[in-house]
Amino acid sequence: MIKLIASDLDGTLLQNGAQELDPVIFDQIRALAENGIRFVAASGRQYPNLRRLFAPVQDDISYIAENGSLCIHEGKTLSRGLIPRELGNRIVNAIHRCSGCECIISGEEVCYSDSRNEAFRDHMVHVVKNDMRFVDSISEIQEPFLKIAVCNFDGTKDCLAYFQELFSHEIKVVTSGNIWVDFIAPGSSKGNALQTLLDHLHIAPEDCVAFGDQYNDVEMLQLAGTSYAMSNAAPGISFYSTYVTDSVPEVLDDIISSVGI
Repeated sequence: MIKLIASDLDGTLLQNGAQELDPVIFDQIRALAENGIRFVAASGRQYPNLRRLFAPVQDDISYIAENGSLCIHEGKTLSRGLIPRELGNRIVNAIHRCSGCECIISGEEVCYSDSRNEAFRDHMVHVVKNDMRFVDSISEIQEPFLKIAVCNFDGTKDCLAYFQELFSHEIKVVTSGNIWVDFIAPGSSKGNALQTLLDHLHIAPEDCVAFGDQYNDVEMLQLAGTSYAMSNAAPGISFYSTYVTDSVPEVLDDIISSVGI
């Protein structure tokens, strides 16, 4: 019996670079809730960004943000993952040495960047629509680092290998989109955050459905009793899922029909 559905955003619910959700998803979330099925937005995005995207139902769903560094249910933080500052500083220095790479560091309510690249700044503020704070130096950031992300508009292939060689023995380094590489706080993942939420709600993993398309989704896909990789997912992601789909809303329609809503 399905009791909870968790879905990634970019490349999954948001296709082809879209930055706004198809309004049909809000009606589907309401229909699922009427039958006792909880919806969870599970993303590498920041929490305020996710609440904006899901504005019509923002208080009716749960959130896994920053690739699992934050798990929030009914406004309460259930888990929080942190990157040690010394490690974070070394990662940022390596990003600065990598041509074409821009860096953001996630706090709980705002993302920081010391980038002076106007195209990147515009992308983060006006396309992704993050709550951003631009600083002259990372040393100005007082709050803990939840996640570090690298943006490379030319793609992730080369820089992913570079960062994995440098840091994979200390921290998980994964793709989270076509232009993004994320450093995930030790002990954090979408899967671990989802397990925390399931425990809080007393829901078994086999009663959970998950959707994803990148390597930051693997643990969540493995945990859920039923999982779907997107047909345009990163190579190899379907290995970790039960099924492959072209459309999350189509699967949600099938679920809604099957429970007789």
